[in-house]
Amino acid sequence: MTVTPERILAAAADRGLHLDPAAAERMADYLALLIKWNKAMNLVGPSKPEVVFDTLFVDSLYLGMFLETLPLPAEPVCLDLGSGAGLPGIPLRCFWERGEYHLIELREKRASFLRTALGRLRPARTVAHRGRAEEVATTLPPADCIVSRAFMPWRELTGFVRSMLAPDGLLVVLANDPAPRPDELPEGWALGGETSYPAAGKTRFFWSLSTARPTS
Repeated sequence: MTVTPERILAAAADRGLHLDPAAAERMADYLALLIKWNKAMNLVGPSKPEVVFDTLFVDSLYLGMFLETLPLPAEPVCLDLGSGAGLPGIPLRCFWERGEYHLIELREKRASFLRTALGRLRPARTVAHRGRAEEVATTLPPADCIVSRAFMPWRELTGFVRSMLAPDGLLVVLANDPAPRPDELPEGWALGGETSYPAAGKTRFFWSLSTARPTS
């Protein structure tokens, strides 16, 4: 069974998101490429297109809507840490094209897949980098937004990304648990936006964290 652009358009509309048909075509092409490579490389756990879509692609749809609620610059610099097979970043960039989006992945086979997928889909201002996140980040502008899905536990992540963020930058966490309480946050961090959404019969969460730092 294939996931058609029409199904992607309908799934987005059900969630209140209007997609351009061309974006849905790119998302369907990416899913087909992912399934093809997955047979040899085990990029993602599920092997059926409809399961991958229902369990993983929906993150991208909701992430695009969540990012639009955050106080980001008009053209943000975004880093996607531990991008793996490109989820949620590549489907996201098929329709959310603001600013620059940098996919960072250490493992060579997955980085190769990312480069192949981006070469085929050509989403605007989206680049794949192979290397350690802390090293790649030093070659890029300070990030207005850092996206993390299972890269490392969020408490460790706050310390890890602090030097990568612009003064008003945001850390966006994709999680299976609600946002921490304010008194659970590391010193200097504040909770920003938060939302939840259904995926594969469970509830998932996005939440953003920010830290105010001197600019000099």
